[in-house]
Amino acid sequence: MIKILVIPDTQVKQGVPLDHFKWIAKCIKEYKPTHVVHLGDHWDMPSLSSYSSKKELQNKTVLQDIRAGDDAMALFWKHLKGVRKLPEFHLLHGNHEDRIRRYCDDNIVLDEFLSLETLNTEGWIVHPFKEVFGIAGVHFTHYYYNAYTGRAYGGSAESILKNIGISGVMGHRQGKFVAARSTPTGDVHRMLIVGSGYLHKEGYLGPQAKESWRGVVMLNDVEGGDYDMMELSYRYLCRKYEKKELNKFLVEKYGYGI
Repeated sequence: MIKILVIPDTQVKQGVPLDHFKWIAKCIKEYKPTHVVHLGDHWDMPSLSSYSSKKELQNKTVLQDIRAGDDAMALFWKHLKGVRKLPEFHLLHGNHEDRIRRYCDDNIVLDEFLSLETLNTEGWIVHPFKEVFGIAGVHFTHYYYNAYTGRAYGGSAESILKNIGISGVMGHRQGKFVAARSTPTGDVHRMLIVGSGYLHKEGYLGPQAKESWRGVVMLNDVEGGDYDMMELSYRYLCRKYEKKELNKFLVEKYGYGI
């Protein structure tokens, strides 16, 4: 039986909480997925963001950003040591990792010094930004986009499912959105959008987005694009593994809640 653990965008940068990487590793040990798919934007790369102001970019460096993501990966693998049979690990590059490629394209002087190969992706099967790959009829990418414009599809999960016509899973968008439809041939197509796999606050989202869903998702009994979905929110995982409510845990350890 195929079971896939989906990890949404983790958006790691210097100074953010990393406790959830330990929780995710424990989920792998407990729920024993056959595959793990990280939907991308693990390395947040704020130093290369074209949306950041000069004030926001102060004291931020590319090396600092890369090390932050690498350290989170090291913590993740540390908590998987001793597991006899590991699942197959897939890592998608997102638009945040793609900032490195775009910056290097604009600054040829960095050739052979900085590239996507600089990131420590050991242990993962890496998929380039925007690539789509499938496992048992479920297709994964960082986001689905209009082939004629190159822009990410907006709208509801139902709308994106109608546009792509296959069972799909994507990150990129904060929160959690699901859709499903049956075809005349008896197949079931599903759409899952999950883009919040982090514990820190993203300032650009504003105060109204503070309740967006955060966690990982298990896809059980995956076959022909259909599956049973099990949500594992960080609220639940914190209660399960830390024996505390998530907000209390964050306030006590970091001085803020979400």
